[in-house]
Amino acid sequence: MNSVSIFRTGLGEGTMQKKKRFGIGGLAILLAVVMTACSGGGGGTTSGGDAGGTGGSGSGGGASTTEPSGGGGSTPQERVTIEYWHTYSDQEEKVLAEQIKPLFEEKHPNIELKLTRMPYEGLKQQVLAAVAGDAAPDLMRMDIVWVPEMAHQGALMRLDEKPGFEVIQSSVFDGALATNYYDGGYYGVPLNTNTKVAIYHKATLEQAGLSAPPKTIDELVAAAKTLKAQGKYGLGVSGMHSWGLLPYFWSLGGSLTNDDYSAVEGYLNSPESIAALQTIADWQKEGLIIPPLMGGEPGAWDGLKSGEYLMVDDGPWFYSILMNEADSPFKPMEETVRALMPAGPAGSHSVIGGEDLVIFANSKHPDEAWTFMQWMLTEEPQSIMATTGLIPTNKTAAGKIDPQSIPFIAEYVEQLNTALPRTPIPQWGEMETIFNLAAEKAIRGEMTAADALNDAAKQIEALLK
Repeated sequence: MNSVSIFRTGLGEGTMQKKKRFGIGGLAILLAVVMTACSGGGGGTTSGGDAGGTGGSGSGGGASTTEPSGGGGSTPQERVTIEYWHTYSDQEEKVLAEQIKPLFEEKHPNIELKLTRMPYEGLKQQVLAAVAGDAAPDLMRMDIVWVPEMAHQGALMRLDEKPGFEVIQSSVFDGALATNYYDGGYYGVPLNTNTKVAIYHKATLEQAGLSAPPKTIDELVAAAKTLKAQGKYGLGVSGMHSWGLLPYFWSLGGSLTNDDYSAVEGYLNSPESIAALQTIADWQKEGLIIPPLMGGEPGAWDGLKSGEYLMVDDGPWFYSILMNEADSPFKPMEETVRALMPAGPAGSHSVIGGEDLVIFANSKHPDEAWTFMQWMLTEEPQSIMATTGLIPTNKTAAGKIDPQSIPFIAEYVEQLNTALPRTPIPQWGEMETIFNLAAEKAIRGEMTAADALNDAAKQIEALLK
């Protein structure tokens, strides 16, 4: 996904203990003026293939409103240039170059920030080649799913051992910080974050006999059964992949791993996980889930716009894109209503996305890079970047943004309180493929949920070892 996508998909993980540990506490309402995103245009849904964490131990309390003093950053006697690779969009890059860079250099006159915009296509391979050739920059804004893999490769500098890290840890959202965790340490800090919520078609909601969005999965299923008799669909599980399935799987009580990501057996194939997947399979068998789950038409957005679908789950880009379609008769703010993902036995859960900021292990100026990183996570630069539509990870910055200018964002911020990151391990890509295939076999009725998850757990255990 190109960083023109302002909101991105995230990582997610398992047990209820982990869910409590990584809950993002005390989020205030914030504004996000969203631009283009990971989703396709009208009729499409967001791809969940690329995005990001594990658990931070942040306090969830108030954030630091001033730049950390001292910390791991030094003030060099001679002017030092640090190179920063990024994949910001045009508008984001403009703010970065015209506001962030001069403000940082004003506060740190002996450090020059060199900005290098990178194309997203093929970027991972280019980064690995740069690291191998000792040609990597000092810093990079990185896709959240890459951090554990890059850390495993030895490409990234461990940050939680640096002076001042605890200030960042206490100032940002736990779940966002979690995306930087690998093998007992943190190898990045979170720059921006996002999640998905349930989006309902108002008229179809009324046809289902509801005056407000359902708060529980049971209520949503009951509405879906009512709509089935009218030839409509009620459950918006829109993709046969972790990004599409995990909000329901988690909310129904499913888990992926234990708390330190070292074990899958007994978690992915626990009775709760098996019941969660079987429930989704039963919904599909009963004809309650929207056709896109199985590759059918209309697409998730088109089906919601027409009122054929009661709900879909998607990110803020749903509104930013559709509200800017000047010639479209569909008015998303008037014709839809947003709500938290309906709660199951394990509560209401969605997935976390965003980008992280990392320092490469072979940085020529790690102290100066750390100085910039600490500063970039403080309130002022976070608030500046928020004007482009990027949700701040600094809690104080998030709490001070006026929500009135963008009326759809409040529900996304609230959902972040219980959104989860996907498992932050280097093998996540292979693990996700195994999980997706197991889920598909169960949902298509080719295997029982128990057999599918037992088989997946064995494969992933072997992968981890």
